[in-house]
Amino acid sequence: MQNSDIRESKIGSRDAGRQKNVFNLAVVAAMVIVQFVLLFFIYGYLGQYVTYWRALSVALSVFVVIYIVNKQDNPAYKLAWCVLVLLVPLVGGALYVMLAGNRTRVKFIKKAQKNHLDTFRYMKSDEAYQKEILELSQSASVQTRYISGYAGYPVYKNTSVKYFALGEDNYRDLIAELSKAKHFIFMEYFIIKQGELWDEVKEILIAKAKAGLDVRLIYDGLGCAMYVPKRFIKEMSGYGIRVVPFNPVAPVINMRQNNRDHRKITVIDGYVGFTGGINLADEYINRTHPFGHWKDTGVMLKGDAVWSLTLMFLQTWHMLTNEKDDYPKYEPMRYKKTKGYTDGYIQPYGDTPVDDEIVGENIYLNMINRAKHYIYIMTPYLIVDNEMVTALTLAAKSGVDVRIIVPGVADKKLVYNVTQSYFPELIRGGVKIYRYTPGFIHAKTVVTDDKIGTVGTINFDYRSLYLHFECGVWMFNSGTLYEIKDDFMNTLGKCEEITEQMLARTGPVRRLARAVLRMIAPIL
Repeated sequence: MQNSDIRESKIGSRDAGRQKNVFNLAVVAAMVIVQFVLLFFIYGYLGQYVTYWRALSVALSVFVVIYIVNKQDNPAYKLAWCVLVLLVPLVGGALYVMLAGNRTRVKFIKKAQKNHLDTFRYMKSDEAYQKEILELSQSASVQTRYISGYAGYPVYKNTSVKYFALGEDNYRDLIAELSKAKHFIFMEYFIIKQGELWDEVKEILIAKAKAGLDVRLIYDGLGCAMYVPKRFIKEMSGYGIRVVPFNPVAPVINMRQNNRDHRKITVIDGYVGFTGGINLADEYINRTHPFGHWKDTGVMLKGDAVWSLTLMFLQTWHMLTNEKDDYPKYEPMRYKKTKGYTDGYIQPYGDTPVDDEIVGENIYLNMINRAKHYIYIMTPYLIVDNEMVTALTLAAKSGVDVRIIVPGVADKKLVYNVTQSYFPELIRGGVKIYRYTPGFIHAKTVVTDDKIGTVGTINFDYRSLYLHFECGVWMFNSGTLYEIKDDFMNTLGKCEEITEQMLARTGPVRRLARAVLRMIAPIL
């Protein structure tokens, strides 16, 4: 068979598989919609019993609103729920109980919390490095101690960092490093989509598994719902690759379905690690162009700091499979005896929705609040709470150069309209916002004052900050920070600044729609 025939056969198979996935997802969505319709039917049916209905509605509304207000949740999140409960009392209250108080999710949370606490026992002490940082910078010391003390992830040296300004650059190094693997490969991704990128990665994984390496893969059940065929796990298992889906999509209204694994992690032999915004799909390396040019970023770590990425993966693996690994055998120096080149202080960190700590947002707020000269941000979504808006505008009003790059082409129009609802307030507060005209920005980078920066998976939106499992890499005094800044400035040259005059041309209907969407954004 000719190469062209093989390629056409693969494409045909992918299309057929995707059509089946779309159908299965449509069935699940239909069943969820039926549950919503049933709730509204009950709401309307009970309406005929006016006296009892009013009493029940008022009682339920008051009880649920009091409960919500007294919870330790974000105020915007609580406000959105209160509005829903007061507008449709029985339906809103029932939805809140089904979503926020679901027993399945409570069990899920307790299991995840225990697993994380067990794993953190293997983290290394970073007290010596903390003292060094304190001598260099009080501001950096405060930030790194927060990550170490409350997120549980220590700071490291003996680690080199390579920054990727595009997914294509990340892809080349990922393939090269995977090909060198001799002991194990761990991969955890939100999206795996069949195509040229995945075909090449898959080929390497199969070869390594046949050679006896420990090859494992975690993928998100929702992120891959349209792309991974039903036979995927069985097929990969046949090659010797262990595969586990995170939180498969289920046809029930359940808050647990909102908790997704949004991480992108590859660990090779414990010594090499990748993370950032780049998933395993062709658009991330611009082989396809669904939303114009795709701008994404990532980092490759080599050395001690990879240990935190390894433990993040093993935490999730244990949570999903109940398999307990001998963690020390995956340490960075077990197979690589040469210490890595030290490029400043490197601190990979994870964030989860199963504790009371909003690590991702607090890291961003720490960076924003302590910046003295500039804050440069790239994010695909800008759907933030009052604390973040206040921090950004206060920094700008205080003379800090605050600039944010967002997409010029939207991947989700509804979400993009919510993002745009924040523009007037931020721009009036002195924040400069730019639209990436060639296409879609998927990068999640923040850099401040040439001293501190982070690259990871965490968007500036409620889902990333409150609902998803996420990760990133915080850096201090690293040469990589200059590369991140240079990339931002280069990208800025391809952007259009959004001005108040441009916003003034927005029609009243669209403004109203954006205002409504913004009010309920935390629960979308």
